Amino acid sequence: MSFWPLACRVLEELMVYRRTARCIVVIPTYNEAENIGQIVARVRAAQPDVDVLVVDDRSPDKTGRIVDEIAEQDPSVHALHRRCKDGLGAAYLDGFRWALDREYDVVVEMDADGSHQPEQLGRILDALTDADVVIGSRWVPGGSVTNWPRGREYLSRGSNLYIRLVLGLGLRDATAGFRAYRADALRAIGLAEVESHGYCFQTDLTRRAVRAGLRVVEVPIDFVERERGRSKMSADVMAESLVRVSGWAIADRSRQLRRAVTDATRRLRRR
Repeated sequence: MSFWPLACRVLEELMVYRRTARCIVVIPTYNEAENIGQIVARVRAAQPDVDVLVVDDRSPDKTGRIVDEIAEQDPSVHALHRRCKDGLGAAYLDGFRWALDREYDVVVEMDADGSHQPEQLGRILDALTDADVVIGSRWVPGGSVTNWPRGREYLSRGSNLYIRLVLGLGLRDATAGFRAYRADALRAIGLAEVESHGYCFQTDLTRRAVRAGLRVVEVPIDFVERERGRSKMSADVMAESLVRVSGWAIADRSRQLRRAVTDATRRLRRR
């Protein structure tokens, strides 16, 4: 098949998928009253056919109340109120279950603080045509970060290099939080078995997706540091995540060693 007929066929399949797939963006919040209204409006403007679910951890600044007011005016916006602050991962897991229970085909993760650009959501959804999981990556060619101190950039790049080496994921931005999953991919990952509730949650889901044999791809995005509110990321949080990653790497090596010993024992017994 020549290039142009193939390209037209791929484009047609992409358009059909985008028209028929039900998609929802899950946005976890805790004290994001300054940002949530704007980010929801940007998502709805950039992708009018996409729904939004805000998962609020009972924010003292009344973020949840703001979302309820938006939802009253826009039936495509939904609010899930949790009883307490229980970690980023737990909020996403509740949001995923809510979306799967309502038979959405695609579930997107996005931060509430404006660091992820809703206007770039389209490129992530387009990439799902040939993937199960799409990560919006800062560290692939074409990706970028804005308003980050040099030290934080080095920390993020170094952490992702360490993750790539010890877990063997072959990805440049396993910690990224702007990503999309096919619903079947979330089911294959096994959400009931996920125990990570902190910022290592993204890496955990990435490694589980790879281990499940899913096709995970990266597309470049422009990450912009928040202008309003306080960041919840710190060096201590990153260090805690890397300790968890090291534990996974050791467990993986142990499983490989046990498997190798078992296989060797079986071969000896056959002689």
